[in-house]
Amino acid sequence: MSTLTITDAVRPIAPVVSTRLRITARGRRVVALLASVPVVTALAAAILSGGGALASGEAGAPAGSFETVTVLPGDSLWSIAEDIAPGHDPRDVVDGLMSLNALSSAVLDAGQSLAIPTEYAGSASGK
Repeated sequence: MSTLTITDAVRPIAPVVSTRLRITARGRRVVALLASVPVVTALAAAILSGGGALASGEAGAPAGSFETVTVLPGDSLWSIAEDIAPGHDPRDVVDGLMSLNALSSAVLDAGQSLAIPTEYAGSASGK
């Protein structure tokens, strides 16, 4: 019988060279740009959507303490404005009605309740 001998061949391992990360000026600009994108996006979203709930310094009427008018068939904002404030410019009254009631258009439905701005509430004819 023959004997088999196993010899461990040791291979020389290349030394591990530690390299230091080097970044160029262009690379620093790219990293800074990528880091600033989320900040700029969040800031832009806050600026664009933040104007929806602006508070004014004016004292408003407490909720539920204003008069309302029920829209009758054939009524328009113009006719209601002339009825509730005959001594005022109807364009200003219509604008006040649209602002107070958050109306996006001048279309009214019969039976709809409209809040009357406080400056015209005392002169409403009780429609």
